[in-house]
Amino acid sequence: MAARSLSACACGSGKPYAACCGAYHRGAKPLTAEALMRSRYTAFVHGLPEYLHTTWAARTRPKVSELPATGLPFTRLEIRRTQGGGPFDTEGVVEFAAYSPTGVQHEVSRFIREGGAWVYLNGDVR
Repeated sequence: MAARSLSACACGSGKPYAACCGAYHRGAKPLTAEALMRSRYTAFVHGLPEYLHTTWAARTRPKVSELPATGLPFTRLEIRRTQGGGPFDTEGVVEFAAYSPTGVQHEVSRFIREGGAWVYLNGDVR
């Protein structure tokens, strides 16, 4: 974990993991839907199913055992569009592309607030 903390965050922010998505993975709450989306992407890369589970809306959340426990081979994240999802919004949309050696996953994700915190509701894979 120490080497990961010093390396660049997988979300593409250019910040060290510890000062970026690592803070959310340790319990800080993202202020925007985009920040949550970036932290979830990084959780998929690093294989953090518990984080994915706790940041998923209760009404659409799968079981932890249904989430990947090992990292996915994503190599780059591209945020294509955001709508709402700011610090004072209750809903947000983030359109993104996650690149891997085998292709691109293009998704339009929807986020809501639960108990004041941003959570992933669902998404449409394109």
